[in-house]
Amino acid sequence: MQTNLLALVGRILLALIFVVSGFGKITNIGGTAGYFGSIGLPLPIVTAWLVALLELLGGLAIVFGFKTRIAALALAAFSIASGMIAHFDLADQMQTIMLMKNTAMAGGLLLLAAYGPGSWSLDRR
Repeated sequence: MQTNLLALVGRILLALIFVVSGFGKITNIGGTAGYFGSIGLPLPIVTAWLVALLELLGGLAIVFGFKTRIAALALAAFSIASGMIAHFDLADQMQTIMLMKNTAMAGGLLLLAAYGPGSWSLDRR
């Protein structure tokens, strides 16, 4: 039981940043698209919707343990890509920390993809 509880709490904590961020992007899609355009991303409104949905739905999939390995791999790739696009400024200590945060999240997501969500998940039902 302890392992199952730890896996569930770990999934929730790992997914929380994606769920909150995805929800925030959806509720301010215009601002998100504006920011994406300002950093040179193509088709900012389309990209904003894709990112918002990936974060929200991928995060919820992790929380509930549904298609966990696929969601974890997608969010790991997203974490690395977004870190390289939005936070790769090694001259700025805060951006370097944000890049390391994204890298650490990707590491946790890769472990989740490798070992699965645990018994307390929809994948195990």
